[in-house]
Amino acid sequence: MEEVVVIVGAGPSGLATFACLKQLNIPSIILEREDCYASLWKKRAYDRLKLHLAKQFCSLPHMPYPPNTPTFVPRVEFIKYIDCYVEKFDINPKYNRFVDSSIYDNQAKKWNIEVRNLVTGRVEHFVAKFLVVATGENNKGYIPKITGLEGFGGDILHSSEFKSGKEFVGKKVLVIGCGNSGMEIAYDLSNHGASTSIVIRSPFHIVNKEIIWLGMNLLSYLPLWLVDYITLSLARITYGNLTKYGLHRPAGGPFELKVKLGRSPVIDVGTVERIKQGKIKVCPKITKIEKSNVEFNNGEVQQFDALVFATGYQSTANEWLKDYDFILGKDGMPKNKFPSHWKGTNAVYCTGLSQRGLAGVSFDAQKVADDIALILKSNKRKN
Repeated sequence: MEEVVVIVGAGPSGLATFACLKQLNIPSIILEREDCYASLWKKRAYDRLKLHLAKQFCSLPHMPYPPNTPTFVPRVEFIKYIDCYVEKFDINPKYNRFVDSSIYDNQAKKWNIEVRNLVTGRVEHFVAKFLVVATGENNKGYIPKITGLEGFGGDILHSSEFKSGKEFVGKKVLVIGCGNSGMEIAYDLSNHGASTSIVIRSPFHIVNKEIIWLGMNLLSYLPLWLVDYITLSLARITYGNLTKYGLHRPAGGPFELKVKLGRSPVIDVGTVERIKQGKIKVCPKITKIEKSNVEFNNGEVQQFDALVFATGYQSTANEWLKDYDFILGKDGMPKNKFPSHWKGTNAVYCTGLSQRGLAGVSFDAQKVADDIALILKSNKRKN
């Protein structure tokens, strides 16, 4: 089957790209390996999850949130928004399609995409003028190698498998990873009566939703360095000196680090207060695991019933995009830095890989659609 545009991935990135192309009357199809769109949100997100940024920074192109939507959108409300988005733009992904390979035919100037239908087992072939990688940053859960992990006597799960702390009432749980997911999961576990510890190895910024909302708005009017100064000042007033609790701030402001490294600040949901109260214990780096015993690099050994790895995700696009070098590096992330990351050579694009959340998804989708429209218009004139 020959298509104008093939989009791989039916998460927010793929849906937004489809919608932007449709607004320009450019036909496209979406190939999705799961049996639903937005599978990360529907199947692999914990119950208490909310968007960490205000709704005005998290809408998809051509459809704002309804006025009565909460400022910080809960997971359930976001799924409703996505459902409405799919209905509005009449998006019908081809589900249960696992892309085995995608290779560029330099002679025909087209992409050859080999797909396995996970329901029928049949191999399907697609040809496209343009290919969009929209499988996202959060494609495959990453669990680091730790000596003795394979012999751990309790439960091991990635944050994508975690649903609620109510499943761990009365248990001793160690959360590994101190990003937004790790800190929020630790809070949820503590709330539900689990004896909770969290491994914190690296320095990071901590703010609350009100501070980050103010900072995001101020960026439209003030230079980044000044917004960082205001943000950090408010964080210090709110939280005080957290060093004695094992929480350290990095060099560079929160927005500076987001722009330079794609590293987000932690938006506190109440975890810091639990740490101050001693209800959540901060632990250093793990050195090894022996059965249910975890040894840390300060020599301390503790026993745990469960380990929750909030250690991020990996992009798996390189596994099927055989000519990934046209746009991606060996880590499956864009070779070019923002804001030029979304376009590769030989008519391949990527959306949702800028490490800028849903705002980045919208930026990418619009850029990709506009560029494809420009190329098609130029080709039409030549013909």
